[in-house]
Order: sequence, then C-alpha cells, then structure tokens
Amino acid sequence: MPYLTICNLKVYYEIQGKGETIILLHHGFGCTKMWKDVFPALVEAGYQVIMYDRRGYGKSEKGDGYGEFYVSDRFRVESAEALADLKAQLGIGPCHLLGQCEGGVVAVDYAAVHPHLVRSIVTSSTQCFSNVPMAELNAMKFSKTFAELSPELRDKFTDWHGKEAGTSFNQFRLYGGEYGKECFDLRDTLQTVACPALVIYPDRSFIFEVEQGVEFYRHLRFGELMVIPDCGHNTYEERPGEYVRAVLDFMKRQASPSPRRRAQISWPV
Repeated sequence: MPYLTICNLKVYYEIQGKGETIILLHHGFGCTKMWKDVFPALVEAGYQVIMYDRRGYGKSEKGDGYGEFYVSDRFRVESAEALADLKAQLGIGPCHLLGQCEGGVVAVDYAAVHPHLVRSIVTSSTQCFSNVPMAELNAMKFSKTFAELSPELRDKFTDWHGKEAGTSFNQFRLYGGEYGKECFDLRDTLQTVACPALVIYPDRSFIFEVEQGVEFYRHLRFGELMVIPDCGHNTYEERPGEYVRAVLDFMKRQASPSPRRRAQISWPV
C-alpha cells in the first residue's frame, strides 16, 4: 500500500487516472474509502484523482498525543500544511480541490495560504460559522456513542478505520478536528480565496441548515452555489450522480468561462 511520510507519520494515499489533478478531501468521520461512488466518474472524465487519509483517519497513523492534537489549534493549520507536503512529495502543482464537510475547511485553508497552487475549489456540506461552541453543537447532533449506532453504521466505520473504529468515532463525535471546540467561523478566510469556488449544499442536512451554504457562498469572491433538494448531509453518498455532474460541469465552465464569469463578479459582504 502506498504511504508518504508527513511530520514523521505514515500517511496513506491513492492515485487514480491521468490528467489534470483533483485532490479529494474526506470529511471529519471519513477516509479515502468514502469516495468509492465518486472518483471513478472523475477518472473516466479524464482527471487524475488523488485521495489520502489525513492524520488519524483510515490507514494513516495517529502518532503520539493525537487526542490532544485533535482538539488543539494546531489541527487546522497542520492539516493544510500536510496537504502542502503531500503535493510537494508527489510533484503536484496547481490543481483542483474537492472537500466534503470538514474536508472543505482544509481546501479553503490551503487555498488561502497557497492561492497560486489552486485552480478551483468545490466544497459540499461544509459549515460556514457557528453561533454556539462546537462542543455544544456536537452534543446535540451526535448523541449516540459507537456502541449505540446501528450494526450497519458500526460495520461501515470499522471498515473505514479498522480496530480502533470505536475509539475514533467516540472522539470524532465530541468536538475538535477542523471545526474545533469553540465557535467556528470561516467567513474571513473565505474572502481571501482567489480561485473560482463551487458550494454544494443539501437542503436536508441533520447537522447544518441550508442557510450555511448561502452564507458560505456570499463570502466568496468568485463563488457559485448549488442546492441539492431532498438530500441529507452526505451528498457524495446519497446523490453521487448529481454530485459528480455538478463538479464536472463546474470544471468545464472554468475552462471556458463566459463573458460574465470573466468579469469576475463577486458578492459584496
């Protein structure tokens, strides 16, 4: 299995296909395996797809002190730095980023620091801001422990994260990761993103209201918004066909922008 060493830890990754590069960034409970219904169509469309498990997820190592790291201010910063290191080791220059939920935060943070290395961003179900601390929000939204999940969900999570699935889930559901444990706010960072960005949002997410997607979109300089009707939080899983079509259509428009798009109209915020 292919691994890179990033911050002295083994990080699992996969490369599929050839062409322009799209890097897929999993959500805060996920890993590369969550993209099984998405990446084949991107490869078929002529893209090189790179997927990897961030530190502590899937097949990547957690390392010493992971629990403390997961709830620290270092998590967001080092997640973006790890993406930069991965790209450097693989020799990947300017590329497209596709992030689901917390993966979208990684994409935005990376693009804010490395604008010349991002051609476009697609995010889906990514939170824009919170009015309450994330520890409080997570307690309301993720009330079940691993042992209380359905057998199907336990099996899925075990397939994704192996023998430590229960420990990982019980950590991920509390607080920390990209969203942290205090109030979360991505709006200032969004205004620094210089590349075209598509915001995909479901209208039936059990975590975030669809207005989060609108707010996310309005704080982008060169943004687009697509709302998927009658769809839950995991857009990539519930509606993979629409998800992929939206991504590919967006990429096509960036290659041949209309006069209105070339004018780079942005929303006032």
